[in-house]
Amino acid sequence: MRNKPFISLTCAGLLAIFLSLAGGSAWANADGGKAVAPIIAAEVSVEVDGPTTRFKIALSKPVTAQASLMERPDRLIIDLPEVAFHLPADSGRQKAGLISSYRYGLFAPGRSRVVMDLAQPATVSGMTVDAHAAGGTALLTIELTRIERDDFHRAAADSAAKAAQSAGSEQAPLAKDARPVIVVDAGHGGIDPGANSTGGVLEKDLVLSFAQKLQKRLEGGGRYRVVMTRDRDVFISLGDRVKAARHVQADLFISIHADSISGGQEVRGLTVYTGADRASDADSAKLADRENKADAAAGVEASDMPDDVSDILQELTLRETRSFSHNFASRLVGEFDSIARLNKNPHRQARFQVLRAHDVPSVLVELGYLSSKQDLDLLMSEEWRGKMVDAMGVAVDRFFATRVARQGAAAVLP
Repeated sequence: MRNKPFISLTCAGLLAIFLSLAGGSAWANADGGKAVAPIIAAEVSVEVDGPTTRFKIALSKPVTAQASLMERPDRLIIDLPEVAFHLPADSGRQKAGLISSYRYGLFAPGRSRVVMDLAQPATVSGMTVDAHAAGGTALLTIELTRIERDDFHRAAADSAAKAAQSAGSEQAPLAKDARPVIVVDAGHGGIDPGANSTGGVLEKDLVLSFAQKLQKRLEGGGRYRVVMTRDRDVFISLGDRVKAARHVQADLFISIHADSISGGQEVRGLTVYTGADRASDADSAKLADRENKADAAAGVEASDMPDDVSDILQELTLRETRSFSHNFASRLVGEFDSIARLNKNPHRQARFQVLRAHDVPSVLVELGYLSSKQDLDLLMSEEWRGKMVDAMGVAVDRFFATRVARQGAAAVLP
């Protein structure tokens, strides 16, 4: 999506773009041809030259890049075509000039993103692509310059308005299916790694593997239609996860996570969460707050979330939906009790954004803590994961058997 005019210069194998802007968003266009081979990011460097900071990415081929600004916190967002980042694990953790830190990863199918946390308000004062950089790479250089707070605020507002204007169209309705629809949501993904263990195990990878096993288990009997919010290492916003569940008229939403606590080796155990306006305890409130910041870390505005309940009919539906959610959570805890180490309070409540659908029974399952060696050993065990997905399958079967008995032949949502 191109939000501002751009200039493309092609000259005897050298392709470069210089674009100056006062803020908002801009494009650096360097390759109009079709992608043939995967684009690889082999190196990233940050250079500080007085008031100017230059962020450089060495790529296997020229790319088209879009820059935009966001506030609260101050961030510079660089959107790229899909890129495989072959970079050191600690890339982006050290402050340099106007950049306090940065992160990168797959943002959506066909799109990657770099999110820079800014140490001071700044804008993109120049963007170039050198197709003949050293070592046969294409060098994307993004130049940042310090600006005043009021100017940054206006530029960020302009970026937000452009993003809203270019938002995608509504999805087409899906064909009807008499089977209950279960959405399995593997938490985090792409540019958002989630928690990590001291050994480098990432939450996004672990929960995707588990979610895929659960999908296979639930689809095995042919009784359910299972929809995955993601089936690879890609970022999906919290709002889009909720929208996906509502779009397919899901009868159940299961979000899979694995938390981590700094210095908390002794804290372990599985917990099942349901949505609530008020958290059941302080720890649950803190966890929900961390999880709800996942979008901000990936450069997505919190306003992308679905609207809150706004009328009495939605309120009544929400009450019944939460009753179903609690019912399923209780069944999960019951099935897990004999095979998993449960948290001392295994069923908790908090205001998780991903559990906000007022008409879809939803739970968030924290499989354990990556910061606990005992939990991590279990999470990495094929045998343990097999027992867990079997237990979840039994809980799902019993949940829908109860709903069928309660509602008659229709096992779909109220």
